[in-house]
Amino acid sequence: VQEANVSAYQHGPIATSRIIHALDILTGYSTLILEKKFPSAIIVGVKKAGTRALLEFLRLNANIRAPGPEVHFFDKNYHRGLEWYREKMPLTTKHQLTIEKSPAYFHSKTAAERIRALNPAMKIIVVVRNPVMRAISGIILKKALGRMPTFEDMAVGDCQYVLGYTTNTWRGITWLDNFPMDQIHIVDGERLVSAPALEVSQTERFLGLEPVVTEEDFGIHPVKKFPCIRQRDGSLHCLGRTKGREHPKIRREVLKRLKRFYDGKNQLFFRMINRSFVW
Repeated sequence: VQEANVSAYQHGPIATSRIIHALDILTGYSTLILEKKFPSAIIVGVKKAGTRALLEFLRLNANIRAPGPEVHFFDKNYHRGLEWYREKMPLTTKHQLTIEKSPAYFHSKTAAERIRALNPAMKIIVVVRNPVMRAISGIILKKALGRMPTFEDMAVGDCQYVLGYTTNTWRGITWLDNFPMDQIHIVDGERLVSAPALEVSQTERFLGLEPVVTEEDFGIHPVKKFPCIRQRDGSLHCLGRTKGREHPKIRREVLKRLKRFYDGKNQLFFRMINRSFVW
């Protein structure tokens, strides 16, 4: 039996579509109710900071569900409408939370306002990382795909691509214009690698859940030294081949120039979130 539920978020349209698998109550079985709900939290960024790892680690909590591929509704697919977006969500019980991850949202000029229009109480999760290392990761990935010259040529030369790439890194003002800081959770991307259980448990609490993820849930890849999920049989489930990939050696003067470029932006960001990182 399928039943539509037209309850809405405050200021929002249809919030859920309820699918009810109803068994005859005379049999004594409980009715199982599964819903496709809009997310109550979104991982909005940033690229190459560990958003995929965070989502996979959060899924260790049975009360957290997420769609498979990145949906990109609030930047690329907004014209498809809310029904399209809702249908991309997984089925969940009333006790489970739906979260979405599309790290390109952080750079979008419209995503924050559109998310607020759907649900002003939405919880926003942002994974941050040393922007110098993040820039290296992102640009080297594009280089591997044959899309650009070497990272060093761009960083020390006059190429505007790297400056455009880095200038757009912090759009926190846009998000703080739309959501109060108590609805925004900052995840330390470096610590997500060095102490994943700590970062995940803090995120679970932010989501209003009892933390269940512990250090025993993780192991370290013997070569990449990147955290992997420990399966029940003791084997390790690791993320894709690009995760934990070793970076090539970058000349010291290149790193110094990038650090100088970012220092002012980093200090502004730290003041905005009332928190600092050793970058």
